[in-house]
Amino acid sequence: MPNDSHQRAAEFHQLAAHAHRVAAAHHGKEDHQTGREHSEQALECAYQALQWSQESYRKSMKLAGKAPDVHAPDKPSPLQTGRSE
Repeated sequence: MPNDSHQRAAEFHQLAAHAHRVAAAHHGKEDHQTGREHSEQALECAYQALQWSQESYRKSMKLAGKAPDVHAPDKPSPLQTGRSE
């Protein structure tokens, strides 16, 4: 169901936001190593949120009987490839 995908996307958006706040707090305390780890976690959560949002979109379009008008290529997370974007 699209609602399940929407829910998962929302959860990952919340996780990413939390990780960003924690990273900012660590950077503010000049604990840059821990801040970087939380920044990477935030990036991964944001990527997962994107994936779930795209899945929800595809399911919604399918239920509506429409072809998706945007074809986002599936690509690995920047953390999986070892490079930042």
